[in-house]
Amino acid sequence: MSRIGKKPVPVPQGVTATVDGQTVTAKGPKGELKFVVNDEVLVKMEDGAVSVDPRDQSKDARSKWGMSRTQIANILQGVKDGFEKRLEINGVGYRAAMQGKNLQLSLGYSHDVVYEPPAGITLAVTKPTEIVVSGIDKQAVGQVASEIRKFRGPEPYKGKGVKYANETIVRKEGKKK
Repeated sequence: MSRIGKKPVPVPQGVTATVDGQTVTAKGPKGELKFVVNDEVLVKMEDGAVSVDPRDQSKDARSKWGMSRTQIANILQGVKDGFEKRLEINGVGYRAAMQGKNLQLSLGYSHDVVYEPPAGITLAVTKPTEIVVSGIDKQAVGQVASEIRKFRGPEPYKGKGVKYANETIVRKEGKKK
């Protein structure tokens, strides 16, 4: 039994959620999102909450049960509050700047890296060494943060590169004389 899947997802204040067959739609102050639930899972609206149940006790249905509930919870939270990920840049001469809507990164290459964010994602540079990725879709925010981090991931000796703000870099000891 899925412990997560058993709990109904309460609809927050200021958000309207509708269930139409296998499609869950959420509208809130930040925007509108839809999620199409897998056919193995039954979704229904009851008492101001969205509840999710497996259609049968097959392994496939039970494995998609908790995931579907979490996806619905994410779209409800996203249209109400949104999501954000913070990235930090470490290294001498490494910095970020906004160039219109695009992000310009100086990461030690012979050229600057210019990243164009997809629709629905907002990038902000609060300091030259800090980037904030925000949006209403949790998956898209994480994907964009991951793509930016990939340009120059943190290296284990000095910790130079782009890392998540809450990430801990396991440092290696350098050469000994």
